[in-house]
Parts: sequence; C-alpha cells; structure tokens
Amino acid sequence: MSAPRVLFIGGTGTISSEASELAVRQGLDVTLLNRGLSSLHTVPAGARALQADMRDADSVRDALGRLEFDIVVDFVAFSTAHVQQDIDLFSGRIGQYVFISSASAYQKPPARLPITESTPLRNPFWQYSRDKIACEDLLVTAYRDTGFPTTIVRPSHTYDAASIPLAGGWTAIDRLRRGVPIVLHGDGTSLWVLTHSRDFAKGFVGLLGNPQAIGESVHITSDEVLTWTQIAEALATAAGVEAKIVHVTSDVLAAADPDQSGGHLGDRSHSVIFDNSKVKSLVPGYVATTPFALGAREIIEWHDEHPLHQVVDPRLNELYDRLVAAAG
Repeated sequence: MSAPRVLFIGGTGTISSEASELAVRQGLDVTLLNRGLSSLHTVPAGARALQADMRDADSVRDALGRLEFDIVVDFVAFSTAHVQQDIDLFSGRIGQYVFISSASAYQKPPARLPITESTPLRNPFWQYSRDKIACEDLLVTAYRDTGFPTTIVRPSHTYDAASIPLAGGWTAIDRLRRGVPIVLHGDGTSLWVLTHSRDFAKGFVGLLGNPQAIGESVHITSDEVLTWTQIAEALATAAGVEAKIVHVTSDVLAAADPDQSGGHLGDRSHSVIFDNSKVKSLVPGYVATTPFALGAREIIEWHDEHPLHQVVDPRLNELYDRLVAAAG
C-alpha cells in the first residue's frame, strides 16, 4: 500500500513546521505548497516543495499540475474566500480536507470551563476569530450539503523556540533583562494554556487520514494550565533574571494599543482551560509532554543563538514606559 499523499498549504510556520517534519517521519508522502519565503523554518528532508501564491487560484493550479492528494491541509486560510477557493479546487478529488481554525473562536467570555468542542463559537471582540468562525460555518455547510470531507482543528496558543508568547515578543525579554518592568494585562492571575508545536504535531498528524475525524471539530492543546504571571516568571528565569511586572487592565491596554485590542479583549484577558478528551479519543496516546518551563528555556536559548531575531520595538518600549509610569 502506498503512503497517504498529503498536501500542506503553508507548512513552514510556527504551528505547521513540526507537523510537516513529523508527518514525513511517520511515512506520509508530504508536499508543501507555499511562497517559499520562510526564513525560520525549512522544508523537511523527504518532503516535496512547491511554490505558488495561494491567493491566486491559477498560480495554485499551475504549481499542482497533475499531482493528486489524499489529504489537503490549509494552514493559511483566514477568510471565507480562501476556504471557498479550496472547496472549488479540491471537491471530489480528496479524502480529507483539514482547516486550521483557532481556539480564539470559542465563546468570549466563556460561560463555563473547561472548554470543549461543543462550547459555542462567538467572539465579538476580535475580527480574526470571527473570520475563522465564518470559515468553519462555510465548511460545515459544505460537509452537510455535499459531503466535502472536512476536519476542523482549533489550536490554542501554540509556540516554538522562535516565538515568544508574551505580548511584545523580544521587547518584553529585553525589558526583563534590563530590569525594566514589563506590562501584563489584568492582575496576572487569569489562566492560560501554551502548547509547544511539537506536542501539537503529535495530535495533529494522528488526525490525518483518520476516518473518525471527518465532519469533526477538534482542539489540540496542552493540559498544563498557567497564570500569565507564571508565564512571565518562567521566561524571566530562563533569561537569568527576576521578573518585574506592572499590571494594567485589559481595557487600558486595548485603548493604548488599538492594533492589539482584539488579542487583548478577545483572547488573553479570558481564562481558558481545555478538555482534550476528544483528541485523545481520536489519537490514542496523545499527550503534551513539554512543560512551559522547558519551552521557556528553549525560547531564550534560541534567541541568544540568533541575535538577528532579538528585535526591540521602540514604539512598544515607549508605550510600556508610559503605562508603567501611569500605573504609579
């Protein structure tokens, strides 16, 4: 029997790169289709790489040619137009289509915890999340009406060594190391779940070609629950310093930095705990095994080894200075 043929649209991002590598290691026939622009993650050995602009259907058709696939995964669809293009391209030609949605689509604020896949989808604070919900609605309709073989995957806050989960990224780490306070939303006690991309990959690859996953929505997260203060302290410890933190309400943060208001008000300000029973039933043995204390050390070590990625944003620095001063 030949290996399942899998097309990853994207495949070299924070969430997808580990999944691409694991899929190859598990013997899948993997093709990556993207613009070939990633400088952080490379195409895994053993995978085929194609280049195209996914927003141009003709470019995609030219790149794919006569290639056929059993499974298509779209990591970079963010609007109904993107998803409709996939439906038009792949209807009747594949056995499974996997859409990468987002756990931010779940009801905000959540009426109850833990969050399960049956938690309502509603996020009035963040357009990104509303767009993902609209994509899901389109796919559910396509599955019901025509049998388009959809699987919806909702990652939560997934990271790897190159991504820093604090707002501000390296700017926050630089402030920690300079002994300057960083800013956290609320009082720092809201609960959060961080999932390393290699843990996400274990659950995700187990869904590929899994007939029980067709027509289903599944989130894949760690079972470790942390406060935002604990997250900041873990990064500070990994950076060899003590965390100095000033707490600012989410409303004040959103007003001060409107570009990030969706993430503040529609995501990070709400406590989340996820019930991972469903992915564990579909992928027996799935468990996230990377605690954030280890992930934080990997993040700092990677950035210390890659000084070009130690980018400090002067605008954010000035904003944080003002917020710290205003907090007294």
